[in-house]
Amino acid sequence: MLQNPVQLRLEKLDPWQQITFMVTLCERMYPNYVLFCEQTEFADPKPMHLILDSVWESLTVKNAKVNFERQLERLEELVPNGEDHEIYLVYPAIDACVALSELLHALLDRDNLLEAMVKISAQSAQTVADLEEAQTGEVITNDNQKDNEAVCAEWDAQWEIFRVLREADKRDIEMIKGIRGDLRETPISNIGVEL
Repeated sequence: MLQNPVQLRLEKLDPWQQITFMVTLCERMYPNYVLFCEQTEFADPKPMHLILDSVWESLTVKNAKVNFERQLERLEELVPNGEDHEIYLVYPAIDACVALSELLHALLDRDNLLEAMVKISAQSAQTVADLEEAQTGEVITNDNQKDNEAVCAEWDAQWEIFRVLREADKRDIEMIKGIRGDLRETPISNIGVEL
């Protein structure tokens, strides 16, 4: 998995900021899942969106009661099998599911927030790197990732999310809603899939 200094900084964020960071990355990966579903008729992507909504709700609605264990069960039914599909999009779709699963597991066991955050950060960057490798044949590693524009753009996006969250002195519900609104207004994934 790819590494970046942003992952070391994430530790300094409060738990609500860490969760917001993770759900933001998952939201950015969601269009990959939608496009896969549309092209294969594998599943309706709406249930995955409802799971994302439940995480956003837990951040923005005071005393929201969300059964993350149930959400995890729902998600398990939505994960495609890479061997059943011949189109490349199955892999970014699986990556989106894996990232959301990581987030839900972290919400069930808050001791794993930091570890999950680093995994989701790396997963999002790896999705980009894997696509670049599929298109160019060049393997992207920690040593050569700075030479790849798409991977650099992904890390830049993660740094931007980190900076926005770091600026907040306290849990800022309007800011969280603003982040979600921006992501949904122009839904473009980490690999450039636009809804």
